[in-house]
This record gives sequence, structure tokens and C-alpha cells, in this order.
Amino acid sequence: MMVSNLFGMAMAAAQQLEVVVETTGERLDVYLAEEFEELSRSRIQKLIHQGQVQVNDVVCTSKKELLHKGDRLSITIPEVEPLQLEPEAIALDILYEDDALLIVNKPAGMVVHPAPGHTSGTLVNALLGYCRNARGACTLSGIGGVQRPGIVHRLDKDTTGAIVIAKTDFAHQHLQQQFQTKIAKRTYLGVVYGVPKSSTGTIDAPIGRHPGDSKKMAVVGVDEAGRAAVTHWQIQERLGNYTLMQFSLETGRTHQIRVHIAHIGHPIVGDPVYGSGRSLGINLPGQALHAWRLQLHHPVTEKPIEAIAPLPKSFQTLLNTLRNRCP
Repeated sequence: MMVSNLFGMAMAAAQQLEVVVETTGERLDVYLAEEFEELSRSRIQKLIHQGQVQVNDVVCTSKKELLHKGDRLSITIPEVEPLQLEPEAIALDILYEDDALLIVNKPAGMVVHPAPGHTSGTLVNALLGYCRNARGACTLSGIGGVQRPGIVHRLDKDTTGAIVIAKTDFAHQHLQQQFQTKIAKRTYLGVVYGVPKSSTGTIDAPIGRHPGDSKKMAVVGVDEAGRAAVTHWQIQERLGNYTLMQFSLETGRTHQIRVHIAHIGHPIVGDPVYGSGRSLGINLPGQALHAWRLQLHHPVTEKPIEAIAPLPKSFQTLLNTLRNRCP
């Protein structure tokens, strides 16, 4: 049955998001979609068309507007629209929950929000089925729009692990600010091909759209609209010609870890986009990349929260297989 309820209580006033541009030459819609993970590119384009986006305090209605470093952008998010999505009874692996937020251990293969080709079975569909009050109304933040209630940040479809969901607009804005100011920290575990020469390292290389494939990201120069991207890594375990590595993000670009680690010659095992295509004879549901730990401050109490997402069975099987192959 379709539902048409507001996201909890309607917002008293429109919400406003602001950011200062870091680079020159990127399109307005692309930049905003990268900066605000909870807003889809189509949602951004709609807001631009509606006159809800300003560049240096001037309304801009062209999604193709090219930005310059230092430009001040602001987005006005209108009051919440009625919800027209199907709630689904999909089991969720909940790591933490209270009245302000919940943290879920997302499985491989689950898309975070509905999109063309993925209108059901998403994390949003599962959340709509889970987060409902006694009257059947959805109890999630509405800032992300109709298609992304409560979504503060993203995980790729086949990346597993911890993702935080906002239940209130206040929590949503607070958490979003934590990601922007790097108070919130995400730590990943991944298995890569080969063994890096050093035990720790940092990849500092701008990321932008792949010049030959619009569906991929790549390391590109700042003059090609690349945006600053920094990934810190350290070896956790050497497994023959494979390595278990830990990654921490200083920035949050699309596909950042996958692009960066492939760029230095050690792609994530099982990555269908940036990987080598080699097979280990193990049926992996996706790339061996897991959002293992999420650290943030509670938006209401300000107390630190640390959520640890257990490794999925397929990831653990991969590690056991590689360990057994080591001499």
C-alpha cells in the first residue's frame, strides 16, 4: 500500500544549506551534489530550476553555471513534501538507535535511496517500513527530500557497513555539519591486490568525473575540475599477494577509496568498476570494502558515539581463504 504522510512533523520554516567553493571550473549542480551527499543531483537540479539556489547572494537558475574558487553557495530547502514511496518490511542490522538517529550496518547489494532501476529494496524503503509512529507517519528527517528521508551520507551499493540516519531535521543538520567539519570520522577496511611497499601512507590526489566515462570517477587535475581528496591508509595484515588495509577519509568524494587505491596500483578485490577483473574463485557480492567504524557526536547530548559494524560473512570468508593460502 502506498503511503502519503509527511516526514513526521512539517518543518516550521525552510532550511538553508551553505558552502564556499573550493575549486574553479566545476558545474553548479555537480558541485552541490558532491558537497551535500543527502541531496541527489536530480534534486539539486530541481531546486536550481525553482530558484532555490544562490551564488554569491544572487539567484542562479542554470545548472551548468561554472563556479569559481571562493564563490558562496546557498540552497533553500522548501518545507517537506508528502511522501510517495513504498515502505518495505526489510530486516535492518541496527548498531545504534535513539529518538534522534540510528546507525545501520548496510549489506552489500542494497542501494541507499531509490533511483532509476532501483525503486524498491533500498535502504530508504526499509527505513520507511521501520521508522513509523503509532499513526503510521514516517519519523525521519525530511531535509534530503522525498526520495532521501533521513539520509545524511552515502555508501556505494556494494560497499557494506555503518551508515547514520537522521530522525529529525535538527539531527540531520547537526550530523551534516559534523561530516563537513570532519568531526564525524569514517574508518573502512578493505582487501586489495598486491602489497604496498610501506606500512602506512596518504594519497592526496584530486578526484573528478572520468574524462571518458561519466559513470566513473578518476584522479584528475584541479584544472580539470578535480576536487581535493585525501585518503590515509595503513596495512593491517599481509596475505600473500593481497593485503588487508584500513582507510580513513579526510574528505568524502564519490568512490574516493576505490579510485585512490586503484590509482596507486592496488585496487579493491572484487571491485567491478576500478578493479583488475581477476578472480579469486570466491563468490563476493561486491567489492571487499567495509565501513567498519563510524565516530560522531550525538546531535542532542554532544556525547561521542562509536559504532562498529561487524565484517560481513563474505568478507570474513575471503580473509580466511587468503590466510589459508599463505605459506
